[in-house]
Amino acid sequence: MNQASARRRLAAPTLVMLPRVADSLSFLYLDVVRVVQDDTGVCALIDGPRGTDRVYLPVAALSCVLLGPGTSITQPALATIARHGTSLVCVGSGAVRCYAGILPDSLTTAWLERQTRAWADDTTRLAVAVRMYERRFGVQVPENTTLAQLRGLEGQRVKALYKQLAQRYRTGRFKRNYDPAAWDQQDPVNLALSAANACLYGVVHAAVLALGCSPALGFIHAGTQHAFVYDIADLYKAEVTIPLAFSLHAATDPEREARLRLRDQFRLLRLLPRIVIDIQNLLDPDNATSRTTPKETLVELWDPVVGPVPAGVNYGNEPADLEESPW
Repeated sequence: MNQASARRRLAAPTLVMLPRVADSLSFLYLDVVRVVQDDTGVCALIDGPRGTDRVYLPVAALSCVLLGPGTSITQPALATIARHGTSLVCVGSGAVRCYAGILPDSLTTAWLERQTRAWADDTTRLAVAVRMYERRFGVQVPENTTLAQLRGLEGQRVKALYKQLAQRYRTGRFKRNYDPAAWDQQDPVNLALSAANACLYGVVHAAVLALGCSPALGFIHAGTQHAFVYDIADLYKAEVTIPLAFSLHAATDPEREARLRLRDQFRLLRLLPRIVIDIQNLLDPDNATSRTTPKETLVELWDPVVGPVPAGVNYGNEPADLEESPW
């Protein structure tokens, strides 16, 4: 091995070296910039009256990069972000809509397999959905409670919360309204709530991808590629985004204020570690504390009898396989 290749291997981050998603910063929203890779790292080029400013991005410490309108990114910069395990989510203006996310390649499938097993069986899927409602309400759901009853209970609690916050901030009667076609005609609370929820979706999306789970396999929501993201984000709205939106009822720019304050709240509440732990507890409450240890060799072969077996091994010389093979 020559010196140049050895230096590249030492500089390239391995899975064990990468920070856990729970230890990362929450998100960084960018718009009207060009993201490039130079000799030092990933940076954003911002055109201004005094020329082009270069701002370096701490991609290794970020959980999620939200790319808004007017952004472009080069392939080397995208490759560096992927190597560091940072999720990249394409969003609309002000991070109001989440369009797509890029999954880091350096992941195991342990939690994806647990999610798929729980989702594919109606009994276990219902059990996960019930645990989600219990997590939101903070109470144990009676055994014979149906999902329809839980949805009704959820609606009552959200309405009561809206009424309580409207009285506290003296905003008058509040009605949730999300109309992209008449965005500028909405009141500040609705604008702030939509922007805050969109940022919350982006961070939850990043946590889901970082665990290797599928954003599409939801347990309460269905029919969208972000069903599981909506499931998990609903756990925190009553605590985070809804009170924040009402507190911005008099803001001149509620969308921007919601994004700035939400980033601070994510840090103060340590929301990312909570998201990771909640997902693990919901999918596999009995074994959620057994964290998967990162390994350099992640590829295995499935065996229905003995379980996973190592890949990259020639099994053709094993006598039992040769004797029983029909070929």
